[in-house]
Amino acid sequence: MRRLPALIIAFALLAAGCGGDDPGVLTVYSGRSEELVGPLFERFEETTGIDVEVRYADSPSLAATLREEGDNTPADVFWAQDPASLGAVALAGLFEALPEDVLDRVPDRFSDGEGRWVGTSGRSRVLVFDPDRVDAADLPERVEDLVGPEWEGRLAIAPTNGSFLAFVAAMILADGEEATRAWLDGLAANGAVGFSGNSAIVAAVNDGEVAAGLANHYYLLQLRAQVGETPARNHFLAGGPGALVMPAGAGLLAGSAHREAALTFIEFLLSDEAQRFVAGETFEYPLVAGIDPAPELPALDDLRPPDLDLSRLAEVIDTATDLVAEAGLL
Repeated sequence: MRRLPALIIAFALLAAGCGGDDPGVLTVYSGRSEELVGPLFERFEETTGIDVEVRYADSPSLAATLREEGDNTPADVFWAQDPASLGAVALAGLFEALPEDVLDRVPDRFSDGEGRWVGTSGRSRVLVFDPDRVDAADLPERVEDLVGPEWEGRLAIAPTNGSFLAFVAAMILADGEEATRAWLDGLAANGAVGFSGNSAIVAAVNDGEVAAGLANHYYLLQLRAQVGETPARNHFLAGGPGALVMPAGAGLLAGSAHREAALTFIEFLLSDEAQRFVAGETFEYPLVAGIDPAPELPALDDLRPPDLDLSRLAEVIDTATDLVAEAGLL
């Protein structure tokens, strides 16, 4: 396996000395929050000597900004929270295809099929549940089972959250629009309880306010890192859209004036150091072989996400939002 630290430094020296590459400040549009990934930017600057200006916002907003700015964007790299946002920028033709040696670091299913962005970490959808209120024998195998009468008033969702909407988009791709509409109508008929986001759902389940909720796996692990052991547990679904694994990922803007520095940054996100940070600090799944996830997580290869081209989520994310609204869940 290639040793990335040496390659990173080589790229940094090339970025500083290459006459065709502006040696100014690297600009990254980050849909990952500063609280979560700020230390990685600091470490990158320390390791390479490359200065970085970071613009933080939610990933869909940054994707919309990039599409508005087009070829005039000052951004060199878009590091997004979700594949739908990355796919929207890719569909607009704003990414340059990444080198094969970058793409080869990550399994194909977690990157764009045309090489326009590469996954940097993975987040599995789960059902977080209170074992005092949900018997293990009653846990569903698939998300489609959560519209039965036994779940009436007992399930929390975050209908405005980007991860939930991306999951609904995945259901559209996997099962079709009509089946997705019926499932959302079932949630509404069952009185699914709405929350603002994943953290709020996990806190409510942990505090006994609601029996279970749909969230991303790492929110419960982050809560445990803050407060210690928790009553709440993660349940990984057995397949279908409810087992979706969504990568965060990064793409190189085609008009970048700092191309080599931008590639150095993307390489850094796939380095062993950054992937260990993912495993131990954010509790997401590392996507690079040889870096294990947090000990309490099942192996990435044991998960059974749907077989989808994740860039296609961008094609149906607006339909997903419309269906959620039409069901009365927003």
